[in-house]
Amino acid sequence: MAKILLVDDDKDFVEINKILLEKEGYEILVGYNPTEGHKLLNSKKPDLLILDVMMVEPDDGFAMAQKIRREKNNIPIIMLTSVAKVTGMKFDKDEEMVPVNEFFEKPLSRDKLLKAVKKYVK
Repeated sequence: MAKILLVDDDKDFVEINKILLEKEGYEILVGYNPTEGHKLLNSKKPDLLILDVMMVEPDDGFAMAQKIRREKNNIPIIMLTSVAKVTGMKFDKDEEMVPVNEFFEKPLSRDKLLKAVKKYVK
């Protein structure tokens, strides 16, 4: 069974997506901030990371993704965020600032999320 790590401070968002992904047969690990998420990433070795941007700090997700890549960890990262709605600034994946595999604005449809997950977790 593939393990997916969800790192997001929105407990409702986490719970909804945890239920959705568990129904699809995935084991779900949850971190509500970057510190918890990073500990789980290193100890549980998930197959995929679904990561929010704005948590304790407005750029926590960006910083966590950058740290993961500096550590040479190539785990697939799907970034889900409402950062554009809150800040008015547009972001997308790139090698330095947003080193993720997929970048989606919330809300994201169930089908689009599952398609992205299945792309990275065989």
